[in-house]
Amino acid sequence: MRGSSLRRPIMIQRLRQIAVTIKIKHLLCCCIVLAFVLFATRASNLMGWTSDDGATALRYSTPRKRYAILMNTWKRHDLLKQSVSHYTTCMGVESIHIVWSEPDPPPDSLVAFLQRTVKENSRNDREIKLRFEMNEEDSLNNRFKEIKDLNTDAIFSVDDDVIFACSTLEFAFTVWQSASETMVGFVPRMHWIDQAKEEMGRYIYGGWWSVWWTGTYSMVLSKAAFFHSKYLGIYTHHMPASIRNYVTKNRNCEDIAMSFVVANVSGAPPVWVKGRIYEIGSGGISSLGGHSERRGKCVNTFVEEYGGMMPLVPSTVKAVDGRHLWFW
Repeated sequence: MRGSSLRRPIMIQRLRQIAVTIKIKHLLCCCIVLAFVLFATRASNLMGWTSDDGATALRYSTPRKRYAILMNTWKRHDLLKQSVSHYTTCMGVESIHIVWSEPDPPPDSLVAFLQRTVKENSRNDREIKLRFEMNEEDSLNNRFKEIKDLNTDAIFSVDDDVIFACSTLEFAFTVWQSASETMVGFVPRMHWIDQAKEEMGRYIYGGWWSVWWTGTYSMVLSKAAFFHSKYLGIYTHHMPASIRNYVTKNRNCEDIAMSFVVANVSGAPPVWVKGRIYEIGSGGISSLGGHSERRGKCVNTFVEEYGGMMPLVPSTVKAVDGRHLWFW
């Protein structure tokens, strides 16, 4: 009797250990299955797999529901080919307008390559239009000249060395559709009051690191941003001519000038969209010494041209595509 009474607690303890072991294995199996499902979902996004059930085509069924790409370029034909080849695969693109300010017209070989690429990537009854916007004068203002016969309200302004995944671009477009009066983009910047000269109403230009540190921004740069096509006309015809002259003379700050235009008309802050940027070119003027100081001078000069009023509106909002996040 004593032996059996001693064995009973031992058996109960072993059964409990077995039960715990089974629960742990079951939990591990669930974790492995969940990890596999998440990885498969993420892998499909990374590899560009999509589920085309007709919903995407319906969303962009008319030109007004799509957007035009306004691409600035300068003597980087290989980069231009790469960018056009990529963006013509994005379903939301209705047309591509290449801002051409080089002294010579585009080479026939370049035009033929781009036209062939556009034709190959036009599908599902979607014919992408390609056009060179020719300019006699070499000015950064050319990237915002009015285009009379646009079929879209939305414009995606982008440099020829900047590429986004089509899914990232489409998400930013949906964000813009909910805030079409303002700018929606991927490269935020900020203006800060110059504490040393606060009485004079002076400002300094805050680059990426100030945005990263504070989470606050008041501009999204036009190297990668959506805005309404009407702002091209306002920039060309209604923005103070002195600002356009300043941009031409200094070869800088046309993006800040457009941010002033949009903020002055809308009275609203821009929207920063989270998205991975692939820069396929070398560093531009932002990599040169004294860049922030020159940009700060632009900000202060433009404020003076707006009668001493600062139109830029700070924001801390960031649009994130929850479908591509592991956790909320």
